[in-house]
Amino acid sequence: MGILHAFTHVYHVALLPLYLQIRADFQLASTEKATGLLTVMMMAYYLPSYPVGMLADRLSRKALLGWGLFLNAAGFVGLGLSPSYGWAVASLVIAGLGGSCFHPAATALVARMNPTGTGRALGLVAIGASIGFLFGPFFSGAVAEISGSWRTPILILGAAGVVVSGVFALLARETASVTTSIQRAMPLFPRRSFAWVFAAMAFFFCCRDFAGNSLGTLGALFLQNAHGMSPRQAGLALSCIFVASAISNPLFGHWSDGRRLPWLIGLVSVSACLFGLLPWLPAGGIPWAFLLYGGFFVASYPVVEAELMQCVPDAVRGRFFGLFITVGGIGGNLSHWVAGAWVDHLGARSHTVTAYRPLFGALGALMAFSLLGLPALAWFRRHRGEYPKTTGESRVEPRAMAAESPA
Repeated sequence: MGILHAFTHVYHVALLPLYLQIRADFQLASTEKATGLLTVMMMAYYLPSYPVGMLADRLSRKALLGWGLFLNAAGFVGLGLSPSYGWAVASLVIAGLGGSCFHPAATALVARMNPTGTGRALGLVAIGASIGFLFGPFFSGAVAEISGSWRTPILILGAAGVVVSGVFALLARETASVTTSIQRAMPLFPRRSFAWVFAAMAFFFCCRDFAGNSLGTLGALFLQNAHGMSPRQAGLALSCIFVASAISNPLFGHWSDGRRLPWLIGLVSVSACLFGLLPWLPAGGIPWAFLLYGGFFVASYPVVEAELMQCVPDAVRGRFFGLFITVGGIGGNLSHWVAGAWVDHLGARSHTVTAYRPLFGALGALMAFSLLGLPALAWFRRHRGEYPKTTGESRVEPRAMAAESPA
């Protein structure tokens, strides 16, 4: 599952160092049209998350994972062969739809298999994401620079994903039936108050996602425009964000089991401070700041996901997480388009470091603002007992809840 996680996120970051080459190749009028390609893919990735979550609560999670990677990879093959900008948009919609299958199915499956130590288990699976995030921008930037074309790394990554999806289909074991007929009828929200608290929680964490997602696009443009880095250098610098997270994800995930909310406060607060500091550093210090920032920020994801999975019964976890990432994903990934539009708005000032400081500072503050979602997360844990009891969870969940009491 970690390998599938790696491919899912390789595709999320492979375009980051390639925006300027893509703009030149398609003769686009603005940078925001190039950065908008990633927004298109991520919208297609997050919009179907709730329907996919419904499927993950009812059908084979293995099948969803395998077919999802195949479509994700096939979309990248199509992107690499696209003769026009319109074909590129269509290809990335396909890629996004395929990628949407991973998190609702995988997160619910990992939580079901690990009712205790959920944070540690999700942290270990998140190592795959760290590897994908680390490898993607460095590989695409380096290969594009060597080959002289942004299409070469995209085609290689797409073809590799198609092959891995086939291997997964052959080797992965089928999972048992996910839910009984009684569990399928379980409501996502037992009362209206659950829906309102969920909406507040999703909104605040969307602020975290908006700020965090913006760093990939904004950082790539900042490094290339203001510091004169090549696509390979910018890709290598961005990859540093995910080096430390390969270690911090399982560590913080494990340490947070049993008391997650204080850990989240620390992780997000440090990340917000480092985010605002980035444009004040010399070029040589930015990769090191990326390294430290990634160790804290990326680790907040498995910690949040583990807490979300312990807030609700297994019968609704796919839908619950699918709806959560639909809200956060749609709002959060508007940041790629916004970052491109902002850089276009700067005009000639986009080549000066000081022009980026207000935006980095505002995004760091927005990340800190997302901590207001923690009370809503704690509320869900306290009211978990209001969900109907189902056969199959009674032997597991009480022990899990005892081991992972709310903060």
